[in-house]
Amino acid sequence: MSIWDRLASAVAESSVGASIGTLFGGAAEVERKPRDRSADNEVSFTLGVIALSAKMAKADGVITRDEVKAFKEAFRVSDGEMKHVARVFNLAKEDVTGYEDFAEDLVSVFKGNRKLLEDVLEGLFHIAKADQTLHPQEERFLRNVAKRFGLTDTEFNHIKARYVVATERNPYDVLGVNPSVSNDELKSHYRKLIADNNPDKLLGRGVPKEFVTIANKRVAAIDAAYDAILKQRSG
Repeated sequence: MSIWDRLASAVAESSVGASIGTLFGGAAEVERKPRDRSADNEVSFTLGVIALSAKMAKADGVITRDEVKAFKEAFRVSDGEMKHVARVFNLAKEDVTGYEDFAEDLVSVFKGNRKLLEDVLEGLFHIAKADQTLHPQEERFLRNVAKRFGLTDTEFNHIKARYVVATERNPYDVLGVNPSVSNDELKSHYRKLIADNNPDKLLGRGVPKEFVTIANKRVAAIDAAYDAILKQRSG
């Protein structure tokens, strides 16, 4: 069963007038039962990205065709499956609940799993940057979501750096290291980043396989930054 089938099932089991918060609450209840937690995380992860994307769209006043396209590509959503996404998106957009509560619901459901919360933030960055511009309202929104997730400014800037225009990226920011880092420390940190972003690792913590496209782009940005630093240091 695909993530979209599970998402449709989760929505179908809720009442017609249910809020997104109710869906998150349902996921939290499910996780108390003895079952595959990573599968539960997949649904919560997807709900979270869709719901927070809806709130982000309200932050800058509009969701563009590019953002919709980015979501469909990043999550490998077919036209037929988009109806499930649209229902959750519209439910979140119309919900009077603030994005802060959505973000805190995710923290609760994921038991504070920082890596998984970073993955959610990465998905939101991917969608926000789809029109090649990260609008000030979107950045403020994303920074506030990061704070609700318990992420530091350094961690936020580390993720944001990967979404700066490639020619303007600071490779040290992309890797999240200080320029004074030694070559050995740099190599060790780089290897850890690659290991943490291995598709199997992401799937293990509950990132749906439909999301791996973004993970591959993340690894490409990490590789490019590491290569850029090595070239600087050898030159």
